[in-house]
Amino acid sequence: MPADAAGLGRARAAAFVAPALLLIAGFLVFPALWTVYLGLTDYRLTGLAAAEPAFTGLDNVQRALDEEQFSHSLGLTLQFVLGSAVLGQAVLGFTIAWLLRERRGALRRLVEALVLLAWILPGSVVAFLWIALLDREDGTLNALLSTPGTAWLVEHPMAAIIVFNIWRGTAFSMMLYAAALGSVPPSQLETARLAGASAWHQLRDVVLPRIRGHVLTNLLLISLWTFNDFTPFLLTGGGPGDETEIMPVFIYKTALFNGELGYGAALSVLMLLINLVIALVYVRLLRQRERAA
Repeated sequence: MPADAAGLGRARAAAFVAPALLLIAGFLVFPALWTVYLGLTDYRLTGLAAAEPAFTGLDNVQRALDEEQFSHSLGLTLQFVLGSAVLGQAVLGFTIAWLLRERRGALRRLVEALVLLAWILPGSVVAFLWIALLDREDGTLNALLSTPGTAWLVEHPMAAIIVFNIWRGTAFSMMLYAAALGSVPPSQLETARLAGASAWHQLRDVVLPRIRGHVLTNLLLISLWTFNDFTPFLLTGGGPGDETEIMPVFIYKTALFNGELGYGAALSVLMLLINLVIALVYVRLLRQRERAA
């Protein structure tokens, strides 16, 4: 009797999945374990610590927790996630999907194409376009608003990268919500409409309860992606000063610019733990929703 449903047997089944497991081990497991190890040392890019790194235990973690720059960077990252993902991409993506839900034809295809274009363009290309848009001297935005000489990336750097990320990432939320809205039975909306429910009451009492799981899944994904997003560095380089030095940029500067690979690795591990906490919060909310259903 075969040991598995496909009838391969354990040995042939193991040989079949071995290449995939080796790739996962080589590109995911080993780098993760190596990062944890580096975070426990004083490893540097140059100098004696590069040739003979010393084991320092949790000193790097303690240094990060005591360092004001780490807490500052974490605060900026949470602000970036809340502004561009939770309040920006999720709300704008849902709004577009809701407004287009009953539309057909060229207008819908045009809006979807424009939103998707911002998402599929390479980050370097998008950053170049936004630098041209926000340029102090010849920027398109200053020309449209008649505000010559306004340096948006210097005077409003955090707002600039938040709006930039909203524009760039809204497409995913729009597509997910469009699919979710398509699963809401039209008969329920029609019944609510005949009962005298306004558009707001239909949305609140019929639509949102039906798609709550999709909303939480979308918030989880875009929050994690935004938390780990490095693209704003292409706009501001973390500046002016450290006003846009979100966690990925802070880690990059620490590990490569300052050469502190051990400390940078410890920061990466802390960032991973924060991501896990965010994911656990959303998963818990999803399970509560499933129990309530």
